[in-house]
Amino acid sequence: MVALNPAVLNPADLNTAELNPAVMDAEELLAHFAAKTLTPLQALQSVLERIARQNPDINAFAILNPVALQDARESTARWQAGMPKGALDGVPVTVKDLIDMAGLPTRRGSNLTDPAPARTDAPVVKALRDAGAVIIGKTTTTEFGWKSPGDCPHTGITRNPWHLDHTPGGSSSGAGAAAASGFGALHVGTDAGGSIRIPAAWCGVVGLKPTFGRVPQWPLGAFGNVAVAGPITRSVRDAALMLNVLARFDASDPFSLPDDGRDWRHGIEDGVAGLRIGILQNPGFAAPVDADGMAAMERSHNILQDAGASVMIAESKLPDTSKIFTKIWGAALARLVGSFPVAEQQYLDPGLLEVAMQFADVSAVEMIEAEALRLAAAHEMARLSDEFDAFICPTVPACAPLADAKLSNPVEALWRDWAPWTFLFNLTRQPAISIPVGVNGQNLPCAVQIAAPLYRDDIVLRVARTIERVM
Repeated sequence: MVALNPAVLNPADLNTAELNPAVMDAEELLAHFAAKTLTPLQALQSVLERIARQNPDINAFAILNPVALQDARESTARWQAGMPKGALDGVPVTVKDLIDMAGLPTRRGSNLTDPAPARTDAPVVKALRDAGAVIIGKTTTTEFGWKSPGDCPHTGITRNPWHLDHTPGGSSSGAGAAAASGFGALHVGTDAGGSIRIPAAWCGVVGLKPTFGRVPQWPLGAFGNVAVAGPITRSVRDAALMLNVLARFDASDPFSLPDDGRDWRHGIEDGVAGLRIGILQNPGFAAPVDADGMAAMERSHNILQDAGASVMIAESKLPDTSKIFTKIWGAALARLVGSFPVAEQQYLDPGLLEVAMQFADVSAVEMIEAEALRLAAAHEMARLSDEFDAFICPTVPACAPLADAKLSNPVEALWRDWAPWTFLFNLTRQPAISIPVGVNGQNLPCAVQIAAPLYRDDIVLRVARTIERVM
């Protein structure tokens, strides 16, 4: 297969606009719409042309939205009348296929789910529609969002646009691949253990896991007590812009935080001078990281230190978070699999079924113990938050693996070998972001992860933007 590098534009991609609208950031598109140098319809057509050419190799979409062109025409009319509907009017976006969108099915990467169209919009979809965004379609996911390799029974393998033989990661597989490929400016992912940040890292884009409850979700999925929805974008500023739209109170979500009306772009360019940034050396166990990951950490360390931050090791006393998370995650999968008739379970992802069987007998006492240890981890990170304004660590242990790589032991391999650095912040509910930091010798993206104390999503955006400006 020939690799498609999204950083290199083919001359055929160019059109009459100053730049190809398909690879413009949302802020750029909105500026063009306001100046009447580009219309939402032209932007969407550029994206759809790119999808038609490249998506057959990448497989980023579960389904396209049949009314997207009509939505773009209506947005174009609003801009021409000088009456844009909202903060994202006309911007092409995608939504992960774990999220309900009225008129389209929510298959969740599974052949066992209802193929009928959803009747209502999830809160994030309603927020996007209210802001005038043009929803291109729904992106692929691993089955029920259970793992980080980017394949599922329903849509097959999604591939990394940097190198098609490699995985984009998961479970927001299609969102990461779409962002890197120019299949829209903004992409909604979900993250219960790293599912926004892992594909962002492996696809060389930005992935923000907001503070738990910042972005409302309903209905809650299998991992509702650790999962969040959030942006996957090509820039930190776009992630902040998208958070402005998604972060609003919704009474349907019992965990939804109050909306204070802030603009998350405010202060994003303020730099890091005077900030105390802690290097998190492990997430409570000996998590692996390879030479590429260490080099990305060193580059980021130097950038932040040169920008005036105080960067030092954060001496943590975290419990073994892999044991905590594996039990919470495994028990949730066991409950999920148990909701299907035994005769149908054979059609599930074999790895998912294997994990569910291993955790089918987890007791209530064991779950209470796991939650107690989870609180201990959160308490330790709260203690460290008295000493540090932000934290830096790897996002992933290595650059993107091969697309057909298998989890030989799903329980051990998934969280200790594939995704050891991300789920800590799902347990503690802190905001965290993955930011690209160059590429390795194979031209695969490298990344680091920035986290901050609870509710300080502004700090992760500010620190990430500081790194982005230099990179």
